[in-house]
Amino acid sequence: MKKIIISYASYGGGHLSAAKNLKEYIEETYPNCEVLLFDCMKYVNRVIDKVCGTTYSQITKNIPWFWGKIYYHTQDPVFEKILSMSNKVLGFKLGRLLKKVNPDIIISTHFFVGHMCSILKQKGKITSKLATVITDYGDDPYNEWIAGHEYIDYFFVAHSEMKNKLIEKGVDSKKIFDTGIPVSNKFLEKYNKEEILNEYNLSPNKKTILFFGGGELGLGKSKTLEVFEILAEHFNNVQIIAIAGKNDTLKNSFEDIVTKYKRNEDIKILGFTDRVAEFMNVSDLVITKPGGLTSTESLVSNLPLIAINPIPRSRRRKCKIFRRKWCSSLAKKI
Repeated sequence: MKKIIISYASYGGGHLSAAKNLKEYIEETYPNCEVLLFDCMKYVNRVIDKVCGTTYSQITKNIPWFWGKIYYHTQDPVFEKILSMSNKVLGFKLGRLLKKVNPDIIISTHFFVGHMCSILKQKGKITSKLATVITDYGDDPYNEWIAGHEYIDYFFVAHSEMKNKLIEKGVDSKKIFDTGIPVSNKFLEKYNKEEILNEYNLSPNKKTILFFGGGELGLGKSKTLEVFEILAEHFNNVQIIAIAGKNDTLKNSFEDIVTKYKRNEDIKILGFTDRVAEFMNVSDLVITKPGGLTSTESLVSNLPLIAINPIPRSRRRKCKIFRRKWCSSLAKKI
């Protein structure tokens, strides 16, 4: 039986979602494989994981422009050297686990993991095949995604422009596959629109907007609430399913706006849900921050998307890509 490790770091939900989607597909398609899913950063050092996760959350939530500055400087050779040194240290514990499990292949959905594994392979600590799944759409990905690329066997990227960029940066073209970003099979299924909308007392005859509030991070909360209030006040001809995720504060703010404009009948506020595929299937438009996974899920569901609260700087590049792809579709839908 083949052993496969799929590893991620939960800084932003997309890396975890991609890992889960890959696990789901492999287990359904290749029953002779044993698949282990785990959070690499939590395993190697819980304290550092907590600090990094909290820092990422607070910066992207409260001062996203500063994240743009950080992103810019991550491309600096000095930063790359520091990151390389830290990954060598952190990878020591990871190496012990990988030696014990001895997987046939290690699939990484976060650049921290891919880089650590490439260092371990370079040192001869592991012999597993290595694969990196890049969960961004920007045509110029972080350099950290390809650090140690000589020791990584496969790169799976979102589109051909990114493949070309990796080739320009020295990655062997034979290793790169422009497969898109992995999504769950749930988004390929068809659902009973009338049944789902009736469940929430919504009309199958009205246009439906699926509105994402930024989840646990509540990214760009003030802008999110501003857009949501405009929809509640001025768009009486549509109905809305708003998802606040695990962010109770945002959920309460949504509910206050709904009450203020007396839209309880046609705006439904939800917390965390595992029914996103169903909601996309019955909706006409998605409004969300342009994360790689949510955007891909929208594409697969044939939904136009309005992207708000992009995190500088890579997310803004994504917005340009999405705008080209979806403007004509949006004009037809709404």
